[in-house]
Amino acid sequence: MATLIIAHRGGALLGTENSLSCIDKGIATGAQMVEVDLHLTADRHVVVCHDQRVNRTTDGKGKIEQMTLEQVQALRLLRPDGSVSDESIPTLEQVLELCKGRCALLLEIKKWREDQYEGIEAIADSIVKAYGMQHEVVFQSFNDRVLENLHAIDPSLRLEKLLIAKIGNLIIDNGFSWFSWDKYAYVASFNIHRAFGTRRFIDKMHAHGKEVKIWTIKRPDQVSASIQPDGIITDRPDLF
Repeated sequence: MATLIIAHRGGALLGTENSLSCIDKGIATGAQMVEVDLHLTADRHVVVCHDQRVNRTTDGKGKIEQMTLEQVQALRLLRPDGSVSDESIPTLEQVLELCKGRCALLLEIKKWREDQYEGIEAIADSIVKAYGMQHEVVFQSFNDRVLENLHAIDPSLRLEKLLIAKIGNLIIDNGFSWFSWDKYAYVASFNIHRAFGTRRFIDKMHAHGKEVKIWTIKRPDQVSASIQPDGIITDRPDLF
């Protein structure tokens, strides 16, 4: 099976990360999938931005969870050179409209506290289904509870687990959870930092019927031809 090429944050080195224009560029490279990050506003709209705060990516400041959609979209995204663009943080609906029929989506739900973004899983799932794109969308998260909530909402959803590192049989993520095949029985792919995506790790996952995607790749020479991952999550999909 050919390796899936996934445009990270739309193809973050092609333009303004997670913007509609950048996502459009990522699709134009021929990437089969686009990866973006989801957060929830104070008035419960799902928006696409990597960080919890808008400080780094826009001309404003503040936490998305404390802002309304109107306040979020009044801000302007910053280009990679720091200049202010005419684009705003998009909603999940806008991204779905752009990608429908053109490219699959890998949606990362960000959630760092138990009380953060309550109900984001159900909201995001309902939006995806309203657009009839449940078969074009995959959800991923570092947060086990997010994955558990999504699986409870709809066991047919394709879910993928983000990992930072592995040490022997112990797999550590940002929640420092012990790895268990039973615990992650419903997880289709384990998406791991490129530094730890070894051939041994990938072979072990494949032996258990799991896929492996590696992140974040900026150049083809960062991926050894011998490791054969199922997907490459890259800021430069055009190079692949």
